[in-house]
Amino acid sequence: MAVSCRPDRPSLSRLCRRRLPVRHRQQSEARLVNQSWFLRKHEDGSTFGPVRFDQIARWAATAQIAPHDTLSNDRQTWVKAPMVAQLGMDWLVELTSEHYYGPTTLGALQEFIRLGEIDGETLVINTRNGARCKIQEMPQLWETGRADAGDAQTEIQLGDPVGPAVARMSIRLQEQIRDLEQSLEEERRALTEAERRYAELKEKYDTVIQRAGT
Repeated sequence: MAVSCRPDRPSLSRLCRRRLPVRHRQQSEARLVNQSWFLRKHEDGSTFGPVRFDQIARWAATAQIAPHDTLSNDRQTWVKAPMVAQLGMDWLVELTSEHYYGPTTLGALQEFIRLGEIDGETLVINTRNGARCKIQEMPQLWETGRADAGDAQTEIQLGDPVGPAVARMSIRLQEQIRDLEQSLEEERRALTEAERRYAELKEKYDTVIQRAGT
């Protein structure tokens, strides 16, 4: 899916990844395709597989693989899914100026649009080149995701093994947490101010009482 984003600010350039030479990429891709793979979910440790790599890729493209999930071809050595470049988990979702979800795939972004977890104003960052843009600035992704809104989850292909559930971002929960944190901070400031005023009034009261007693 072709997308375009404006160049990112320098502070996010560290998120970019380096590409391997073409020959090395081809050899790596051949090994991936010819091996059986296992997926381990970070949230509960459940394992799926063995499956072919194209099945792993389909799960990644339908938001069924979360950023902290791990993959293995021998159940001994596990790597985080975004480290497997062929999955295309190259996109970060900016939840706040300091919090991100990802990296994840373009297909996963489209699924999150369909689920209503992100909208046209949501900022995303391409970790390969540091480019950042709003979802609405990626017309093919945005329009397709909105057109699919309300539809059922991507259909399972005939013969597909049982896969993991869609990994939700829980953006609404993040928003609730931010709102509560802001309210808590405001109440804390109000309490501090009330305590200061109480101390001033108490001091005045004590002074008046002392004068009255003399």
